[in-house]
Amino acid sequence: MIKRTSQEIRRLNRFEVLRRFYAGADAMSRQDLAAATGLSFATVANLTAELLEAGVLVEAGHEDSSGGRPRARLAVNAERGALIGIDIAETAVHAELFDLALEVRHSVERPLPPGDVRPADVVEQLAVCVEELLEGSGVPRERVLGAGVSVPGMVEREGGVSSYSPYWSWREVPLRSLLDERLGLPLRLDNPLRASTVAELWFGAGREVDDLVVVTLRAGVGAGIAIDGQLYRGFTNSAGEWGHTCLAVDGRLCTCGNRGCVEAYVSTRGIAQTWRELAPDDERATGADDAATVAALARAAAERDPVAEAVVDRTARHLGAAVANLINLLNPRALVLGNQVVDLLGERLLDATYEAVGRHVLPLPHRAATLRRSAVPHNAVTRGAAAFALEGFLDDREVFGPVSRMRQPRERKGSGRADGAVAGT
Repeated sequence: MIKRTSQEIRRLNRFEVLRRFYAGADAMSRQDLAAATGLSFATVANLTAELLEAGVLVEAGHEDSSGGRPRARLAVNAERGALIGIDIAETAVHAELFDLALEVRHSVERPLPPGDVRPADVVEQLAVCVEELLEGSGVPRERVLGAGVSVPGMVEREGGVSSYSPYWSWREVPLRSLLDERLGLPLRLDNPLRASTVAELWFGAGREVDDLVVVTLRAGVGAGIAIDGQLYRGFTNSAGEWGHTCLAVDGRLCTCGNRGCVEAYVSTRGIAQTWRELAPDDERATGADDAATVAALARAAAERDPVAEAVVDRTARHLGAAVANLINLLNPRALVLGNQVVDLLGERLLDATYEAVGRHVLPLPHRAATLRRSAVPHNAVTRGAAAFALEGFLDDREVFGPVSRMRQPRERKGSGRADGAVAGT
């Protein structure tokens, strides 16, 4: 069992209470929060008092109660400050500015140069994105509570180091230090798998279930994992590299250097390669980049081009077998597929994938799992990255202090625990 300090427990509970406001309810009473989290009313009252004092929550009217005083309803104070979420992708940097309610206020995108991009190139474009966000939204820099940055590949989260990139020859790049010199903002770094999973926990399937797997399909492929409502990172923050598990022994060469990886067949690069293999003379299969090629494939399949349909079906067979492995291994309550490939190929890919899953998965975990398309609004990666920035703000000792200044109430005996809430204050 993980041993946590009282400070860590309090931080987790603070985060869990606040997350409830993003799960579809505009305003909640303290009684609602206690019921939703399984924490005692006294603990919830203490935590919400901190969040009110910090300006994160505000009172939003009252509701009638059966006798006694009306219950105060609380809501997120959207104007408390701004958060920035940044998605570093293979060909571009996507950046969005959010209010504290995690609603998008401004978006920008800057291209990256082709080929083996240098860290300095990414830092420069990212810095330009931030300046454009601030200028376009009219938000002063001092109002930004933090920025979350999604970096492809493996990220050493505590040190802010990009340990490995599947796109470029990056190894142990101290990216947060480089960005600190340019941005002057509190920064949190992680990768698209975990950003997408956090977005699902806050805005998607995680509102309904605690055990889920979130499959991201783009130039890189992976699976974010949530257990008991908490993001699972693994010992070295590298859990979820499902894209680099073996699907075909001695198969295609993958960007990681191994052969037969899942990513080599179901990423944008892998799908483009399948089309070129099946139609070597088709100029549509050689677009400006892999994403453009998959977009062309989607248009051709929609026009009932038989080769394009065969490419989508073959991709679905590969994806279905690999997803079945996840279901057999992790037994999730929900498995969510999303991001660029799903957005481009849509229901045809998903329907064929679901059918293929049934041919490979065991009956019991198959019956338990709901397979669905991601319903997170807009860009799940930037939204999840902004949630990481919010997590960093909630960890700020200057805002909340290392120990609450208020009296620490005991947890009520017999109070339940739900959705990843942690006992204690």
